[in-house]
Amino acid sequence: MSTWILLRGLARESRHWGRFPEGFAQMVPEARVVLLELPGNGDLHGEASPWTIAEVARRCRSDVSQLGYPPPYHLLAMSLGGMVATAWAAAHPEEIAACVLVNTSFGSFSPLHHRLRPRAWPSLVRLLFPGRPETRERRIFQLTTRLAPASDELIRDWAAIRVARPVSAGNAWRQLIAAARFRAPQAAPAPTLVLAGGGDRLVDPRCSAEIARRWHCPLATHPTAGHDLPLDDGDWVARQVAEWCSGQVRQS
Repeated sequence: MSTWILLRGLARESRHWGRFPEGFAQMVPEARVVLLELPGNGDLHGEASPWTIAEVARRCRSDVSQLGYPPPYHLLAMSLGGMVATAWAAAHPEEIAACVLVNTSFGSFSPLHHRLRPRAWPSLVRLLFPGRPETRERRIFQLTTRLAPASDELIRDWAAIRVARPVSAGNAWRQLIAAARFRAPQAAPAPTLVLAGGGDRLVDPRCSAEIARRWHCPLATHPTAGHDLPLDDGDWVARQVAEWCSGQVRQS
């Protein structure tokens, strides 16, 4: 069995993966999927988010150890979670067998207007102000998805998550600061696959392309999917990972 740790992004939690973990486990041979929360999100929403990505990575490493899963680990991480995966691999390369970074960006590699598309800024500003949970989650849905149907049921589910385990404005701000401060290593700290959504309204896919270029690692871009690539086309993500892992095994 290979242990796959899934990490979400800014102010999101493990329940936002939806059905993706089950599908991934079926399509990626011998995959044991572990969902971790970033401190300040999900079941850890009552905790203060760290001010640095390195500290978030240290906490995730501690949590998975306490759950009883020994290394090596495979990390599949979205957006800010990709920074956490990178920091973890850089600090403890002996523990990380592989990283899959989904719609991730690094401030040391890409300019701000690529990391957050200017057209998304008005919607992001509106999300800073109080509002009905369903209204806020519908805005997030519109920003982050392209192919998934505009499901009222899904948006209600997300709203229920927000009510039950709210991420405080302070924690969201801490996560933003941590992401802005993070500086990626110049070389890949572990074997890495980069995945991007060509229709991402939030983060320009050129950010993923720049990571792949600098790290000399493979890049696969979905032609139309958005920022929440596992939601828009989870089967595509799982296929890319399975094919890449198969190639890694053949090369070893």
